Amino acid sequence: MTVKQYKIVFLGDSSVGKTSLIARFMYDTFDANYQPTVGIDFLSKTVAVDDRTIKLHLWDTAGQERFRALIPSYLRDAAAAVVLYDITNRASFDHIEKWVDDVRSERGSDCTVMIVGAKSDLSPSRVVSVSEGQQKAQDLETLWSEASAKSGEHVKTLFRKVALSLPFDRIPANDDRSKLQVESMSDPSTAQSSSGGSKTVTTENGQRRQENSGGCGGGCF
Repeated sequence: MTVKQYKIVFLGDSSVGKTSLIARFMYDTFDANYQPTVGIDFLSKTVAVDDRTIKLHLWDTAGQERFRALIPSYLRDAAAAVVLYDITNRASFDHIEKWVDDVRSERGSDCTVMIVGAKSDLSPSRVVSVSEGQQKAQDLETLWSEASAKSGEHVKTLFRKVALSLPFDRIPANDDRSKLQVESMSDPSTAQSSSGGSKTVTTENGQRRQENSGGCGGGCF
């Protein structure tokens, strides 16, 4: 049976935690020393929702201003966009509407949008309240969640919400029987794999290269 494939683009200001969130979902790992993404990184993972299997293509974009002109091309054919802000950084939250506008300008209503308040483990230092995030999502008519790539809190839940929103015979989000199961595209016992264990990187000069990303590392659930 053909596995349906979906492109999900991750957007937001630089250093809000896009790469860390994806790494937690893919490999159940966290690295506090990630360098800012240059251009774009690309990873894939299969997801089983009940008896359906889909393949998610995760596009990790650079948040620096000099890459903004590339965003429309990254959004082309996207089924979903995950827009992140840092709950300890007011400016990143203030920029959310512009990121969502970029998605809607390119994809209209054909793309699910989820707003994510990242770094929820830093809640004592937050400057953006939960209610503000929820209100912003309501105003912009998007999904919303907070999550912590460091602790893993709510990461699986938000990816489940995105998967359930994708355009196939949907399972209601409030159906308790619906469970998201993730199978790594790579063998966790090996360091290399022909699928899922590698990522495609677009450098600042537009060149593309393959990099090994390792195995599942406990990221399957």
